[in-house]
Amino acid sequence: MSPLNISRLTMNMSMALFVLIIVGSANAQLSTNFYSKSCPKLSATVKSSMQSAISKETRIGASVLRLFFHDCFVNGCDGSILLDDTSSFTGEKNAIPNKNSARGFEVIDNIKSAIETACPGVVSCADILAIAAADSVAILGGPTWNVKLGRRDSKTASQSAANSGIPAPTSNLNQLTSRFSALGLSTKDLVALSGAHTIGQARCTSFRTRIYNETNIDTSFASTRQSNCPKTSGSGDNNLAPLDLQTPTSFDNNYFKNLVQKKGLLHSDQQLFNGGSTNSIVSGYSTNPRSFSSDFVAGMIKMGDISPLTGSNGEIRKNCRKAN
Repeated sequence: MSPLNISRLTMNMSMALFVLIIVGSANAQLSTNFYSKSCPKLSATVKSSMQSAISKETRIGASVLRLFFHDCFVNGCDGSILLDDTSSFTGEKNAIPNKNSARGFEVIDNIKSAIETACPGVVSCADILAIAAADSVAILGGPTWNVKLGRRDSKTASQSAANSGIPAPTSNLNQLTSRFSALGLSTKDLVALSGAHTIGQARCTSFRTRIYNETNIDTSFASTRQSNCPKTSGSGDNNLAPLDLQTPTSFDNNYFKNLVQKKGLLHSDQQLFNGGSTNSIVSGYSTNPRSFSSDFVAGMIKMGDISPLTGSNGEIRKNCRKAN
């Protein structure tokens, strides 16, 4: 080999190594022990706060988990959903997917306050939300996992990005898979993460069209839901129904059993078991809760890795509702 070729080879190898280092460092900035020295009481503080909140209102666990989803799906897991509107931007709280339905902000505020007392200026609101979501799942009987940390908080939010980025309950399977795919989440991740609907409630406005107009629905289930969700728009819009018919406050695999029986509450839920490519995954989870749990954990970790602000990007907010 000529000296010129050797030189090119060496240069190419150096470039490849440089790229690997850059990519590796970007991925390595989130770690499960990020605050082990700077805020050793973090995990215990968040968990006790979530246990207290859930003991007062069981539904709040599902609400906090939903906040994390809606945060990560809009410009990454950066705590942007927690920001109130300001004179310079319209935040995400009043975007269509969040208005009158996103809740649990006070719980995050309380946790932030406790953390600021223990270790001021150290832990981001984005990370607090990630830990609180994982604790919610565990407290309600679901799997546990070590949350990767080291995110920083965004200084702004985008209502338009929230309107376009969060899948609507009217989504079909193609829309769901393409949105998840755009964020690096697989079809299996889509089905597993949809299993978060094994806890929580939905408003009548989210499922009215399904229970009155759709045919791939169990008739007795539709009738039950119609009793608390009038057909006329504007009447009973905020009336609630459990996303999981059987155990709406326990994190289990009953959501998938419901889908197999055509008892999915939302149109987007039932799309996962409607003769399409995801039928087999739903069937598997409906009979194998361990498989669902492990895939849900894998999906949550992947979702938590979506475009985090790290290092010198973003900030550590003092108050989760406003930039410093």
